Amino acid sequence: MSTTTTSDPAIDSPPRAGIGQPIGAGIVTALVGFTSSFAVVLAGLTAMGATSAQAASGLLAVCVTQAVGMLVLSRRYRMPITLAWSTPGAALLASTGLVAGGWPAAVGAFAVAGVLIVLTGFWQRLGALIAAIPGEIAQAMLAGVLLPMCLAPIKALSVSPAVVVPVILTWLVLQKFAARWSVLAAFAVAAVGAGIDIAVTHRSVDVSAMVPRIELTVPHWSWQALIGVAVPLYIVTMAAQNIPGTAVMSTFDYKVPWRAAMTVTGLGTILGAPAGGHAINLAAISAALSAAPAAHPDPKRRWIAAGTAGFAYLLLALASGALVTLVAAAPEGVLETVAGLALIATLAAALTAALTPPEHRSAAALTFLVAASGVTLLGIGAAFWALVAGLLVRWLLRPASSAAAPATGKR
Repeated sequence: MSTTTTSDPAIDSPPRAGIGQPIGAGIVTALVGFTSSFAVVLAGLTAMGATSAQAASGLLAVCVTQAVGMLVLSRRYRMPITLAWSTPGAALLASTGLVAGGWPAAVGAFAVAGVLIVLTGFWQRLGALIAAIPGEIAQAMLAGVLLPMCLAPIKALSVSPAVVVPVILTWLVLQKFAARWSVLAAFAVAAVGAGIDIAVTHRSVDVSAMVPRIELTVPHWSWQALIGVAVPLYIVTMAAQNIPGTAVMSTFDYKVPWRAAMTVTGLGTILGAPAGGHAINLAAISAALSAAPAAHPDPKRRWIAAGTAGFAYLLLALASGALVTLVAAAPEGVLETVAGLALIATLAAALTAALTPPEHRSAAALTFLVAASGVTLLGIGAAFWALVAGLLVRWLLRPASSAAAPATGKR
């Protein structure tokens, strides 16, 4: 007895996905990227001396420049190339604080960082120099920069416990059940708590300030800001965002056009600097939301998700003024709490990467401590001195075998 089997096209062929799937993925990419770290951007710009209007302008600037960059790159190369603002860079600004020359000098440093990013795309030696920085030293510096902000929720408990405690509890619960949305939920609770506090204390809110607007600042150049802000901002943006961003994309079989990506993000940073934008770059963590098969079964169709994320960021930019107005009226420590919670996972990853190699653990630990100290020498912030100290100690404590190898010619 013989049987004949016929294939069912509905079973054999992969399910078809409509355009709604990548569009939905793009919207989620934008929402996760924006809500998870916009508080860090505002905290960093404010620490640099920006007024509420200038901080709102800066948030709007990075939203618009990265949105345009995504639309250009995704359309041109038909890849889900997503961009983001430099969250580690914003944390660096928050830990560095005011520099010589104030806010105009910070704006000048942002522009210089953009120039360096563009140069990296065209000058291979500059990119090789950044890649030559030992990973544990770069990660230790990043961890030290993040530590003060991650301590903010704990410090805020003694200042505004009625608002901060529910925010932290919400974040903890969502970390267990829906970690992706934990920061968004924490911010929502913070916004409700802030609104209740504003109503109870009868404080006024400047409604006119909620209208999105650009506040331009003429850049000022100071060598302290260039060394203490521009160089560390460039390094953390490259080491913690652009290089990992290309690695994430490669896991989904996408080869990011390096020169084009650095040109677009570098020029976007330069153009956004006078408006207060600190830096934009390739997305790292959120890149997978648009590049993974969940965005679309067909890799050639996932670029739609990145384009959608660009359009979504243009809409989110309109909320910049309202967010800053709410933050300005909120109880003390609320913004810092949301920002600190958003960075805890990044801090944990940076510490793990920094302290894993046992042979360089002392150098990494010293780098971390110097960066976390917030010390300023010669008008230059702690992040730069942390790199100097870490590289010097790593060189002094290098294993004898590796130190002797160049002299003997052995490899």
